[in-house]
Amino acid sequence: MKPLTYYWNSLRGNKKEKERLLRANDRSFNLSFHYAKNEIKTSKYNIITFLPLNLYVQFTRLANVYFLLLLILQLIPEISSLPWFTTAVPLVIVLSITGVKDANDDINRHKSDRQVNNRTVEVLVDGKLKEERWKNVQVGDILKLQNNHFVPADLLLLSSSEPLNLVYVETADLDGETNLKVKQALTVTGELGNDIEAYSTFTGEVKCEHPNNRLDKFKGTLTVKGQTHGLDNDKVLLRGCTLRNTEWCFGLVIFGGPDTKLMQNSGQSKFKRTRIDRMMNILVLCICGFLVTICVILSIGNSIWETNEGSAFTVFLPHLPDISVELSSFFIFWSYIIVLNTVVPISLYVSVEIIRLGNSFFIDWDRKMYYPKKDTPAQARTTTLNEELGQIKYIFSDKTGTLTQNIMTFKKCSINGKPYGELYDFSGHKVKILEKMERVDFSWNKLADPKFIFHDHSLVETVREGNSEAHAFFRLLALCHTVMPEEKKEGKTLPKTLFKNI
Repeated sequence: MKPLTYYWNSLRGNKKEKERLLRANDRSFNLSFHYAKNEIKTSKYNIITFLPLNLYVQFTRLANVYFLLLLILQLIPEISSLPWFTTAVPLVIVLSITGVKDANDDINRHKSDRQVNNRTVEVLVDGKLKEERWKNVQVGDILKLQNNHFVPADLLLLSSSEPLNLVYVETADLDGETNLKVKQALTVTGELGNDIEAYSTFTGEVKCEHPNNRLDKFKGTLTVKGQTHGLDNDKVLLRGCTLRNTEWCFGLVIFGGPDTKLMQNSGQSKFKRTRIDRMMNILVLCICGFLVTICVILSIGNSIWETNEGSAFTVFLPHLPDISVELSSFFIFWSYIIVLNTVVPISLYVSVEIIRLGNSFFIDWDRKMYYPKKDTPAQARTTTLNEELGQIKYIFSDKTGTLTQNIMTFKKCSINGKPYGELYDFSGHKVKILEKMERVDFSWNKLADPKFIFHDHSLVETVREGNSEAHAFFRLLALCHTVMPEEKKEGKTLPKTLFKNI
């Protein structure tokens, strides 16, 4: 079944975008295509839709449906054996508690959306760089990003402060990788450098693929002064990336807001159900089946009693006029359903919701889940899925960097066939290295890392003796990498590398 938005767009005459065409510094041209704005939305409700949508979600629980049907039955005088408010009050309390909890979760989502949408970025407007909020950024705008800034939209890289117009981006929010990736701008746009006047007259046209969720692929062309240049994924900065080790860069907005690859992978907000919710629905079905069976047996017994003995008790239990035994048994069946309604435990849902709410507070307060380096505590962003955290059966890891946090520590090496880094006793047996053992003293080397721990003294002795193989080994180790020096202050350099923890 197709979503309602499909039919709505069909009525409005909106067709699915097959190819995107945009022009730099020409908002009127780009607005004619009605491209999506850069504002994002991850919340599920608003003031108008909260009540109907939340009630719809809550009535996917069979117990709530059961008590609603029970309330309707209690409004029928012929079969009602209990006042209607005996069911209405507990049902309203359950719906209210769950509704307040869901509203609080969605308010937090609105706050998060508002915080992201109100971040600022430098946008080239009328030949000048102006601070604009992310939500006001439009397709075709030229942005200037600074080091350690988030990328607000999917951008075509135009130029950067680095040689050869390279930039380094961290894509941890996209694919979980903490090592940096290299992007490079076209030469034709890289020549613009940091010249604001040149960018204000830049009118390049981009023709590219429609919005999609493929993070590793991009196809398009850039036309500048009649010349067409090919574009690929190495020329694009995706929303969710963070600029690293690059003083500044310029980019042209290609996709914004819900059209970005990050949001295309997120999809629409769905109402998720946990295993406990599904199990409780099955239990309620079984209990309802048991309840119906009991009421059928009791109504059959009532029919037999009415036929054989009921006429003798008409003085005490008068019949309604024109009511047959069969119809009376039918009414009695529903009366038993009302009387025995407590067989279905509505309090179970209240207990589960209270436990979930309390568990979310315990997650927020858990000191063992606090990360002191970045002052980041654990945060339960939703109170409806907490129990799923304990249902993990398998952990899949694609590479060792996921488990080691990409922290690389020198432990041992082999130089010209001789191993270093392990300790042996006098008999030649390997000795287990303990923290209490004597460490190699590197205090004589002012450039040594004070946190570095090494126990094999023979390696240092080999280097000090001037062993040519050892010197060649460390020379290759020092040169064969992607680290580049970055001068922050005069006379003070910092390393720049694709790996954060080297």
